Amino acid sequence: MEVGSPAVSESARTAGTARTVAEELLGRTLDGASAGVGDRPQWTVGGAGPVGIDAGDERAAQAACGVMEVHGRATGAPAPLAVDYVSTVTGVLAAQGVTAALLARARGRGPLRVQTSLAQGALLTVTQYLAAATAADRDDEPLPPGSGSGLATLVTAEGARVEVETLDPTAWAGFWRRLGVTSRAAGRGWLPFQSRFGTAVCPLPDELRAAVLAQPLEAVRQAGAAHGVSVVEVGETTLPPRLDPWIIEPAAPAGVLSGHTSPPPPAGPDALPLAGVRVVESARRVQGPMAGHVLRMLGADVVRVEPPGGDPQRALPPVAGGCSVRFSALNHGKSVVEADLTTRQGRDAVGELVAGADVFLHNWAPGKARELLLDADALHALNPRLVYASASGFGTALGPVPPIGTDYLAQVHGGLAAALRPAGEAPAPSLMTVTDVLGGLVLAQAVLAGLLARERTRRGCRARSSLLSAAALVPRPGRRAQPGPLDLPLATVDGLLQLGAEARLRPQDVARTVGAAGVDSVGERLKACATDGWLAELRAAGLPSVAVRTDLAGLAADPAFARAVLPPDADLPYARPAAPWTFTEETA
Repeated sequence: MEVGSPAVSESARTAGTARTVAEELLGRTLDGASAGVGDRPQWTVGGAGPVGIDAGDERAAQAACGVMEVHGRATGAPAPLAVDYVSTVTGVLAAQGVTAALLARARGRGPLRVQTSLAQGALLTVTQYLAAATAADRDDEPLPPGSGSGLATLVTAEGARVEVETLDPTAWAGFWRRLGVTSRAAGRGWLPFQSRFGTAVCPLPDELRAAVLAQPLEAVRQAGAAHGVSVVEVGETTLPPRLDPWIIEPAAPAGVLSGHTSPPPPAGPDALPLAGVRVVESARRVQGPMAGHVLRMLGADVVRVEPPGGDPQRALPPVAGGCSVRFSALNHGKSVVEADLTTRQGRDAVGELVAGADVFLHNWAPGKARELLLDADALHALNPRLVYASASGFGTALGPVPPIGTDYLAQVHGGLAAALRPAGEAPAPSLMTVTDVLGGLVLAQAVLAGLLARERTRRGCRARSSLLSAAALVPRPGRRAQPGPLDLPLATVDGLLQLGAEARLRPQDVARTVGAAGVDSVGERLKACATDGWLAELRAAGLPSVAVRTDLAGLAADPAFARAVLPPDADLPYARPAAPWTFTEETA
């Protein structure tokens, strides 16, 4: 690739997006000053990183690492997210690595160099799906057969597209009963509806779609209001809300640390940067556990607080080794304390944990912390040095009574439901949990920013983030993307191929390389031979491209991913991404 060519700028664009996101978050994290924490470490964001693929731009990373496969499940074939989602995730990872290195430096560790890549960011986003695809001896609960679209988006009589949301089966049943659906049909829809968070597909019974199609939007809204079901119209806007990714507020003046001491420095050259930091996590589903998972991978000791008998999500299929693999994928390596937070004894147990912790994080429903007497003021009274981190669906952005704070409604309100899909395709949230994952990563960065602020201010703090604020972080054009035919996955005789950034900018060269009569016939010509053969020819012509991953289970056995994906083993019977950072000691 020639320096200064158009392809250089295009190929560098998505890595540039990652760097821009990282710089934005680091600027906010450092708040304009790095006094007391040392100089900013050297850091790099690569494309393929440790993954042995030919191209490492946004589209290539999505294709090779399974993002297209998961996103496309609901519509029947792998499809790209039409925004720089992986690049945004990778930018957050870069900021996390740099902030963790700064914290280690403030605690006496030598300077660290930080590396991450788009491919590693992409793999992290499919953590739960990869676990489900590779679990050994798993016990699946099959979904009932459905028909029509695999999306959850419904269409009303006047053509309005809506998302409905509830986590309560009783509310679900009442909503559909009001719309004239039998209890039997509504019951058949509940499992695929709730399972869509893990399966990325929602084959609802025809009766449910027909019931909404027979009603005007206002009647559907009224049915939702009557039963506590959120009903949100999916619009065409791609504009993000104007929100800060997180808000940090210092603890009350009584929280000043007159005798503040940092956790001990990480011991040894191989110690992770957050070694010695203790996190107490009371979180459910994806957003909160993902934050704790990231902090654990950075070296923190994470203690989960679960209800007596354990988190109910431990039983969600697929189950292997006695535990849901999707649950385990985000929670392995954490110790567990069971406590009933509605009782004085349970709250006292949390208080004892918090008294010796650096961080307390949760993603409880709005108002729950105060109801449990476990809000920031209460816990700062026990531990003035605590970083109290809370996450929600919408924060205060949608008023005092927001919709249910789940991934798909955050995509709608955050403009991603339209932006993630190209022009010409009806707007609808991706059933891949894009804001849950990104929201968890943003929450983890808010925690790291709070820890770094504590080093400077000698005071504990409160950090707040939301799914909506995470969605706002994803850059997107003012209008929906219009991909050309060579921008999308292309069929070969044995699979799918995604042209890399260089190849997409040189369509005439692609046509010559594959022996097509012209650009318009490239797609048809590729169907004549196998993917690997075409990749070799494109590589030789300086047009690096990748195979589209259509089976996540294959990642664990693919030698190209050996340094980035950990295979199932005796302790964890499923594959999972390796930690997405490399930390190396700086040398003079």
